[in-house]
Amino acid sequence: MANTEGASAPSEREDHAADATATRTAETPTDDLVTTQHSLTVGERTLPYTATTGRVVLREEVHTDGVFDGHRPKAEIFVTSYTLDGADPGTRPVTFAFNGGPGSSSVWLHLGVLGPRRVVMGDAGDLLPPPYGLADNHETLLAHSDLVFIDPVSTGYSRAAEGEKPDQFHGFRGDLDSIGEVIRLWTSRNGRWMSPKFLAGESYGTLRAAGLANHLQSRYGMYLNGLLLISSVLDMGTIRFTKGNDLPYSLFLPTYAAIAHYHGLHGDRPLREVLDEAEAYAARDYPWALARGARLTSEERADAVATLARLTGLSEKYVDQVDLRIEHIRFFTELLRERGEVVGRLDGRFRGWEADGAFERFTADPSMNAITGPYSAALNHYLRSELGYHNDLPYEVLSRRVQPWSYAEFEGSHVQSTDDLATAMRANPHLRVHVACGYHDGATPHFAAEHVFAHLPIPAALQDNVEFRYYEAGHMMYVHEESRVQQSADLAEFIENTLNG
Repeated sequence: MANTEGASAPSEREDHAADATATRTAETPTDDLVTTQHSLTVGERTLPYTATTGRVVLREEVHTDGVFDGHRPKAEIFVTSYTLDGADPGTRPVTFAFNGGPGSSSVWLHLGVLGPRRVVMGDAGDLLPPPYGLADNHETLLAHSDLVFIDPVSTGYSRAAEGEKPDQFHGFRGDLDSIGEVIRLWTSRNGRWMSPKFLAGESYGTLRAAGLANHLQSRYGMYLNGLLLISSVLDMGTIRFTKGNDLPYSLFLPTYAAIAHYHGLHGDRPLREVLDEAEAYAARDYPWALARGARLTSEERADAVATLARLTGLSEKYVDQVDLRIEHIRFFTELLRERGEVVGRLDGRFRGWEADGAFERFTADPSMNAITGPYSAALNHYLRSELGYHNDLPYEVLSRRVQPWSYAEFEGSHVQSTDDLATAMRANPHLRVHVACGYHDGATPHFAAEHVFAHLPIPAALQDNVEFRYYEAGHMMYVHEESRVQQSADLAEFIENTLNG
């Protein structure tokens, strides 16, 4: 953490330091970790493991007039770790996991796909009623790696320390510093510097993971083995619909086509056939048509309108009215308007209703509505009843307190961590990257992720360090049971292949 300079006069220095030490001793928070023992059957194996959960205090070195004045608490970060009992720390991998937002806790990866317990909630069109369920995760990544789930400041039970301003953590750089410090502390305190290390991030957590790969090795000399990027977004310019930026319109088109296919608007055509057509059009003809603008002939424009309407399931009239530019929230609102429904942004398979059927933009994401209740109930029960951790603070599954999120480092340019990832990969040519994409993800489209990695500034010799996997589901692809099982196998295979070279 950064140093802080004080303003006390030299003659007062000793008294000031003594008073400050006394105050910190009386008020300094301490770690409140709880440890429990468990076991889980995975295939023919029984996994005995230790769960440790609670808040870890982050501190910074304080100097007053050039004199060291102790370590001041800065934040209390909520962490849940799972370690396999009896494993050799020299060969046993550890995976540090977090979600995104910004403002999201790690509950989704924790209880959705990676951890030893998982949410049971049903799926699109067949959701279970409250209070939902919690079951053993027989496909847990714990069978292949120890797991550490981290909640950034102001999410979960993580908070700034008393007297500290939370907004110092609510931004790209402050977030990297604090999460990086948690990883360093856990690694040091648990004697895991010689363990293979992976980062798993979802959504904004992928942008964080790419930044951390560079931050950890440049700040601490901690080189990683791999990144697990789930619903990847490393360049915000690929998903932000801003004036003058036509790129997202093309990159979202295959996702629009996949969602239209799911809702029966492509007849009996196979999904792969629909995607092939949409991706080919999005890669060449669509960007050309957008770039031509008023220079398109009547015939060229009519052809573009017809093609976009066929692929997206929207009417030709609507496509023409929006000047060939289909913004994502407008698409989710418009697609099933004739049926009186809207579709989800995080997962276009989900459907919902609006109070006003003439709204241009939906007021709520039905896929977000579907998952919030099950994951909130499961997490709050699980921590208290099974892991023995009690805290009267509300567990912030999704927090708006982190807004506005600071991107001060990118003033004058768009937000991206591709440079960080490329720098890390060039310095560490053994760093491998797994990218998981959901075809029905309307937040971080698969074609946008492919675009980003196609432009990653790494040498040709490192291109094979990146692998993609795809699922017929959305942003949290693991809410779809078939995808969850397949994704679990894919993540395990990635770790095993990375370790085996």
